[in-house]
Amino acid sequence: MRYSPGGFDGLPLLEIANETVFGNRLDAWFSTALFFIISAAVIIAIRHLALARLKSLSKRTSNKLDDAIVAGAERVGWPFYVFVSLAASATYVGLGGFGRRVIDLSTLAAVLFYAVRFLQFVIEGLVERYAASSQKNGKAQDPTILYFFAKLGGYLLWLVAALVLVDNAGYDITALIAGLGVAGIAIALGLQNILSDIFSSLSIYFDKPFKVGDFIILGTDMGVVKRIGIKTTRLQALQGEEIVISNRELTESRIHNFGKMSQRRVEFRFNITYETPLGKIKKVNELVKRSIHRVEGARLDRVHFKKFGEYSLDFEAVYYFPNANYNAYMDAQQTINYSLIELFSKEGIEFAYPLQRIMLSQEKEHGILISEGKRPR
Repeated sequence: MRYSPGGFDGLPLLEIANETVFGNRLDAWFSTALFFIISAAVIIAIRHLALARLKSLSKRTSNKLDDAIVAGAERVGWPFYVFVSLAASATYVGLGGFGRRVIDLSTLAAVLFYAVRFLQFVIEGLVERYAASSQKNGKAQDPTILYFFAKLGGYLLWLVAALVLVDNAGYDITALIAGLGVAGIAIALGLQNILSDIFSSLSIYFDKPFKVGDFIILGTDMGVVKRIGIKTTRLQALQGEEIVISNRELTESRIHNFGKMSQRRVEFRFNITYETPLGKIKKVNELVKRSIHRVEGARLDRVHFKKFGEYSLDFEAVYYFPNANYNAYMDAQQTINYSLIELFSKEGIEFAYPLQRIMLSQEKEHGILISEGKRPR
């Protein structure tokens, strides 16, 4: 077919324009293409201006959400703008038929694809920024749980997008949704224990009964929390081994969390001999106070001569130490013990210990035997 001023091979241009392709005249397709070029240029220009404005605003704020939104918007690819421009052009020109149907479904697929990717990127970006901020502020939290639910949320978004696309394609998704519901119930029943642990991990994360680095005691198990996972929590025991406990057991048990202690209440006892003179007994309280005050930050609560023991005079002292670390507490107690030994030694006060004394009568000591009820004169 050759082109001439009058048309193609003698066919007038008006007749060519009236030719129908996919249910639309050629002149409608030409108009759509022209409007597509114009609208694509306008949309791309608006995108660049909007992103520049958003970047400028995000730099002025400390909010993490706007940074994640800007980063997500930058990742939206060119197919999104192409199909949006094509759909806008088809709507403006009034394109219909099979061609319009293809354009609409393609545009919807592109919009859903990039919308899901955008939301995924924003959610994951917020999780990463939250984890980095927590670590920087000394509030380290294991982000594994948040990453898991972020991924799970992403998969659910893809599922919803697929159902929306299938529904707009003209298929009935009622049976499909019902089937997914039944399958979900069956899976939930089969994975009941696993799901219980997963939701327990979510409870642990948001309720925060403990965090990574805390020393906890659970029944006969104790150790430092090393990792809070999706199904289990791992402790580093004092002996060095790793203890793995299910999250469901943790949420159903009573936990002693020493990481929450702002200060430690310490109670200790010691004994002195009965032979200690009264004057020196009365000095004991002052000597204990001096020993405790040698520890930086320690605050004396009380010290008392508590009772008469079986073999000693028993004293009890209580003080507060402003550090939850066990090694720091033991160092403090050791300092107090050294000080008590030093001060008691200077004062001539002896610590008591169990001692059995055998008291012999005078007659026994001289080897005199008593018999027949008679005593020597």
